[in-house]
Amino acid sequence: MEGQRPISWYPGHMAKAKRLLETQLKRVDIVLELCDARLPLSSRNPALDALIAHKPRLLLLNKEDLADPGATRLWEKRFRDLGLQVIAIQAGKSRQRILKLVEGMTEEKRQRAQARGIAVTSRAMVVGVPNVGKSTLINALAGRSAMKTQDRPGITRAPQWIKAGERLELLDTPGMLWPKLDDQKAARRLAYIAAIRDEVLDTYHLAIGLLDELMAIAPQKVLARYKLSDINLRGQALLEAICLARGFLQKGNSYDLDRGAACVLDEFRGGLIGRITLEMPEEGP
Repeated sequence: MEGQRPISWYPGHMAKAKRLLETQLKRVDIVLELCDARLPLSSRNPALDALIAHKPRLLLLNKEDLADPGATRLWEKRFRDLGLQVIAIQAGKSRQRILKLVEGMTEEKRQRAQARGIAVTSRAMVVGVPNVGKSTLINALAGRSAMKTQDRPGITRAPQWIKAGERLELLDTPGMLWPKLDDQKAARRLAYIAAIRDEVLDTYHLAIGLLDELMAIAPQKVLARYKLSDINLRGQALLEAICLARGFLQKGNSYDLDRGAACVLDEFRGGLIGRITLEMPEEGP
C-alpha cells in the first residue's frame, strides 16, 4: 500500500526456532500444523513443507468461529485435494476430534510396538506461525493450563513437552515466520491477525489496508458494525467516518486516527466485525 513501509520481521529467536524444530523432528511421530482459518494461505509457513515432508501431518484450520463457514469448507476440500489430512477447529473446543484423528494416524506404530510387547506413547509436534493458537490447543489437549497464552506473538520461546493423556505427548514450538516476508500482501495479512507485533508496524496504514480488504469482501458487515451508510467510503475517509461514529475525537474535534486504527484491528481480530475469510482457494498455488 502506498505510504506504508515494507513489513520485515524475523527476530533471532525465530531463526533459533527453525533450528530447534529441525533437531526435534526425529523425536516425533506426527506433526500438528495450525493455520488461521481466515488466512489459510498466508498463515502457513512455506518452509514447513520441506521440513516436515517425511512426517504424517494433520492440518488444523483454527479459529473457524471467526471465519466464513462456506469459505472454510472450500479450503478443507482444497487441502484434501492436495493430499493433506485437514479439519477446521476451535482450538479450545475440539479436543476429542483431534485426539481421535491423532490416534488413528499413529495406530500402525503402536500396533507394531505392541506386537513386540512394548507400550508406546505417541509424540506430536505442534507448529505454526505466531499467535495462531498453538498454546491454546495444547492446553485443550492436555486438559489443563499447561501453556501460557496471550493474544500476541512471541510468548513461547523454547520447545516444551506436555503430557496429553496416557498415550500422547505434545511438543510445543515457538511460532515461526519465514525470513524477509517477501510477499507483502501475506505480510500485511499476518499483521492483521497479530502474527507480527503491532509495536513494529505502522498501524494506521495497516488498518487502512484491512478496511479496504474488508470493504471488497464484506462491505455490509463493516457498515453495520460502525453504523455507516456510505458504501463508497475507502481509505482515510472510511477511518475518519469510523472515528466520528465512535466518538474518537481529539481537541478541536480532529479525528483520533490512531485510536480508530487500533479499534478496527482489535475488532477484526476478535471477530466483532463478523465471520470473514480474507483468502479464497483460487488465490492459492
